[in-house]
Formats: sequence, structure tokens, C-alpha cells
Amino acid sequence: MHISRIQAPVKKKDHDEKFGAHALFVDDLQDKVYLYAKAVRSPVPHGKIKSIEFPELPEGCYKVTMDDVPQNGVVVIQADQPVFAGDVVRYIGECICLIVAPTQRMADELAAEVKLDIEELEPDLELRKGNEIAHEYRYETGDVERAFAEAVDIFEETFETGYQEQAYIEPQGMIAEWEDGIMTVKGSLQCPYYVQTSIKHAFKLDDQHVRIIQMATGGGFGGKEDYPSVIGCQVAAAAYAIGKPVKMIYRRQEDMEVTTKRHPSKSTYRTALDKDGNILAMDIDVMFNGGAYPGLSSVVLQRGLICATSVYTIPAVRALGTINLTNTVPNGAYRGFGAPQTTFAMEQHMAHLAKHVGQDVLDFRLKYVAKQGDHTSTGGKHSTKIVMPELIDRVLKKSDYRNKVEQFKNQTGRYRRGIGFAMFSHGCGFTGSAERDLLKSVAHLYKHADNRVEVRVANTDIGQGIKTTLCKIVADTLDIPLERVFCNNPDTFIVPDSGPTVASRSLMIVGRLIQRAAIRMKEEWEDGVEKLYEEHFIEEPTTIAWDITKFFGDAYPTYSWGVYALETIVDTVTAKTELVKLWGAYDIGTPGDETIAMGQMMGGLTQGLAYGSIEDMVAVDGKIKQNAFNSYNIPTSSDICDFDLEFVNNPYEWGPYGAKGAGELPLNGGAPVYTQSIENALGADVMKIPCTVEEVMELL
Repeated sequence: MHISRIQAPVKKKDHDEKFGAHALFVDDLQDKVYLYAKAVRSPVPHGKIKSIEFPELPEGCYKVTMDDVPQNGVVVIQADQPVFAGDVVRYIGECICLIVAPTQRMADELAAEVKLDIEELEPDLELRKGNEIAHEYRYETGDVERAFAEAVDIFEETFETGYQEQAYIEPQGMIAEWEDGIMTVKGSLQCPYYVQTSIKHAFKLDDQHVRIIQMATGGGFGGKEDYPSVIGCQVAAAAYAIGKPVKMIYRRQEDMEVTTKRHPSKSTYRTALDKDGNILAMDIDVMFNGGAYPGLSSVVLQRGLICATSVYTIPAVRALGTINLTNTVPNGAYRGFGAPQTTFAMEQHMAHLAKHVGQDVLDFRLKYVAKQGDHTSTGGKHSTKIVMPELIDRVLKKSDYRNKVEQFKNQTGRYRRGIGFAMFSHGCGFTGSAERDLLKSVAHLYKHADNRVEVRVANTDIGQGIKTTLCKIVADTLDIPLERVFCNNPDTFIVPDSGPTVASRSLMIVGRLIQRAAIRMKEEWEDGVEKLYEEHFIEEPTTIAWDITKFFGDAYPTYSWGVYALETIVDTVTAKTELVKLWGAYDIGTPGDETIAMGQMMGGLTQGLAYGSIEDMVAVDGKIKQNAFNSYNIPTSSDICDFDLEFVNNPYEWGPYGAKGAGELPLNGGAPVYTQSIENALGADVMKIPCTVEEVMELL
């Protein structure tokens, strides 16, 4: 494939500081005398706090409670969870108060001496129809009732997905300092303005008195989108009450037990079929386990519900989605943001439908793959070019899928081969009209007197290379060396609010703003002159306007697309599965950097495969059981195989140099391609993930 100038790989902007061990992470900061905070947490999933008995605190040690927060609420979307638990605790690990001391060891020891008197209440621990509902959405396209009334056959299945831990290398950590009426918070985070909004609310401050600075961040995957607002408010409360800088860094066990996870889900699909086995309509019911507090769950559910038909055009669809609250750890953002749960369910259901009506598993699905001009699940329109036929053709040829399906039939030996095929997509940008109505992103490009150019945006580089790709866009547009363009970690006192680093939006949306600013700068360039260029979000033209009240219209301006084939070997004695090889093809528009984009594909794919196979996490009596990497399995080099991946260029008119969203797409197809390879090998249906060794043993 020809690689354009913008796609050509370059050394990442943060390469030298990270490989040279010069990058400063939050726990590296030793520039001041810090106090250290330790949380006192609920040992029960639901209960009333009757009393808190503190030990005698030595001089220089402090307690911090809800009384130290002017407004005891953390804003994620709304202020629907407390900074510190008030009268009631709603999950094991909920923060009740902090102990702050001159050393971490002292803080830990004193926190362990705090005595809690909690009257236990009956907890609601399982995802089921009887849970309290925090959010509900529904939509319908076509005449579903008529289709079911005329159906010759109705086929119904329920699919389940479990937790997934983000497993970032660097645990959660924040520092707060209250000085001269300004609250400064530095931390490991994805979305500085999210943290700023929450701290402004909790402490009744304005923009000029809350400063958020992102430190070098050791991974996020969504886990540092919402949760830093929680820990940020807590450590800010300590600094606010004590008047000294306070640091709070989680250990791995604490991090895994109390931070947000991917939402477990149950999805029920009812499909109406005619006499020839054609789909007339689908009736879909999706439940996501929100945990104890809603947080980001409403928008996670929105995306999951929109993706409930995945890459397919179904004649008529009725879908209901709910966020069900339980007395378990709150769930939140994770790469894919609701799409992996329903993509898995839909891909499995389509494969099972094919077997049910006696048709080829792939050919049946290919009849329904979306084409340009088709309606979307929510009544919008696929108005941009879709290159799925080319992606499918490339993966079929490279993997020899059709021949292998025939070869692997009727196996009887100990080792049985299987091959799976999965198709998937991801809507680019925030759902619906949120980019226009809520985010209203602003980006700055600043020309310094020495003719260097600075990119000023709130988007954070958490390993995905956004600093590099944004700088490449500027350098290429201005036709200047890349070395003369730079991008620092965001500081809300310096950068405007260009929106969060989520939703596969940073390159496509913010990159376009920066490109527009660079075009203007080039037209007005004057050597030695300082000048600031500002750009505001302009909505791309849509065919059918989004209406959240009706859950109808174009949910996304465009989509990225992908296809996988995976060959596996299942040992029918041990139930262990070996990955042999995976082939994949993607449409992400025009990659902003070939190497960075391929790294994103490989990383996301690996997470998706692990989501479907080995990443097993459960809550036992409300407590997360897998709280370390020796009990929660994340993939290593021995758990994956050779990847043969490629891009098909399909430039998007409204993206910089044709770029579309990329970061989340590759994860969405990992679980279904794995489970379909297992089904092909064993001839059994997989109804839930992760499909662990124990699950495979059950299938056998």
C-alpha cells in the first residue's frame, strides 16, 4: 500500500523523555514537602454509617471527611456520587474519609485503626430485571410488531459479558495544592477539564481558581476518564482542609478493587424470520450493570444500544437499553465504551441465526452488511463511503477462511482447529449532537517569536501518540520541519477546552481544528511575530439530525470499520486454546502515522481477544475478587499470535488529511472472532464471555 507523507512514520514527540527516563509521572514529583493520603473504605456493599471512631492522630496528621467539602458531590455527568460517603455506603470500597500523614506508611497505619460502625442493609448484587434503573433508552425503526406477527419463526438468545479491568501500567494518582485561593491538581488523567468541572462544583470555585495539570500518564484505556474526578476531589479536599500539598497514589490492589470497570451486560435478541430464513425484524433488550452510581453509564449505554445491530442493516429494529444499579463498584469508561458488549452479542447472534436456518455462517451475514445509503439502527443514514467489501475480500483471501471452514468440519481428534470471522465498526466522535451542544471544542495554535509553533489543546497523550500526530498535521500544513512544532501536556491555565481524550475523537475532531488553524497561520505567516490562532468546532453536515429524546437520527458523522479472521487450536483434554494466526483489515480513513496507528490496532486487538478469552473478573458478595495481576490474567506475548493487519485508505472529507477515529475500533472485534473460532472448532455455541478454559471445558 502506498503511504502518503502524513502517514509516514516519525519518532514520537515524547520518545526521548520516556525512553530516557526523564518523563515525570505524578509519583515522581518530589519538588515540595508532601503529605500523603490514605482512604478509609467501606467493608460492606450496603449500609448506614452510624459512627466513625478515629485514633488519636499525632501532630502533623489529619482526618478529612465530607464536612471538609463545601458541596459533597463528584460531577461526572451529574453530581450523582459523593466525594465522601455521607450516611450510606453503596459498595465495598466506597471512600468514607481520608487519613493524611507525613509519610505513606503512617497514613496507612492510622487509616487501618479507624473504626467504623455500619448497620448493614440488604445489598442488590446481581444484574437482573429487578434492579433500580438509573437510565433507560429505546428506539424503533420499521414496523417491528407487524414483522413479528407475520414471522414464520422466532429465534431468541441471551448473551452475557463480564467485567474488564483497564490494567493501565501506572495506578491512579493525584496531587493537590490549595494556595492563594487557587486549587492546583496534578495527576494521571485523560480529561483535565472533566476534573476541573468536578472540583469547581465541589469547592464552589470558578475557572480562574481551579488549575488542572496532566502529568505523564502511564495508560488509561478509559479508566482515567471518569475516576480522576473522584480521586481529584478527594485529594483536593485534603489540601483545602489542611492547607498543605497532598499526594494520593493508589497501590495496585486498591486500584483494582475500587476503580471503574467495563460494564457487565446481558443482551437478549429476539429475531423474526420468514419462511426462507430471512430476517424480518429484531427486538433487542440490553442491560448494563452500572454499579453503585450512574457516572458515565448513560452515554456508555447509548453507544452500546446504537451498536446493537453492529455492521448490519436490519429491516426493522426495536431496542431497549437500561442501566441497572447494583451495590457493586461503579462501572465507567473502557475502550470501546459499550460497543464491545453488543458487538459480541450481535456477531454471535447472527452466526447462530445462520446455523438455525441452515445457511452458511458467513454468507448469511454478508447479506446484511451495511452499504452506503442504508439506514442506521437509529434511523440515520450511512452517507459516507463504506469499503467493507474490500476489507472482507482481503481478509478472506489472506486467511483462506472458506477452505479452512470446510477442512475443520467433523474433527474428532484431541486437537481441533477452528477459524472465526468477525466484522465490526465504531462510530467516530461523541454520540449524537454532544460535540456541538455540550463540548463546543476550542483549539489554539500559537506561533512564538522564534518561529516555533505550539499546539495548545486539552487532549492528553496517554500512549496513543496524539502529541505526535497533531504536530505532524501542523508541520505538514505549514510545510516546516516537525522539530519546530511542539505540544506540551495540558494545563487548564494555558490550553482551551478542546474536549476530552475519549470517543475516538482526538485526531478526527481536534486534529481538524488544528489543521484549520494551521491553514490560517500559513496564510498570515510573518517571521518573528507572535500570534495566537483559535478555532471552534464546526459540525459536519449530517443527513438526519440527531434527536436524543426520540433516540433517532445520525448518531455519528461517520464510522470506522474492521474485519478479522482468527485460526485457533483447542486441546479437548485440557480445554486450553492456542491462537495460531489472526488476519485483519481496517478502514480508519487515512492513518495519521502508519506506525502509531498500527500500534493502536495491535494493542486494541490484544485487549479485545483477552476480553473474550482470559480476562475473568468477578465480584463475590460484592467485592472484586481479582485484585492483582497474579489473579487477573492480562495477555502476555505467549497468549497472542502473529497478527497480519493492514489499512485500506478511505479518506474522510471532514477529518484532517482524511483521518477518522481509530483507537477504539480494533477492540470491538476481538471477542467475537475468538468465540467464533471456538464455535467452529467444537460445534458448540458460546453465549458469554470471557470464554475461559473453564467455559471451554463446559462446552466440551
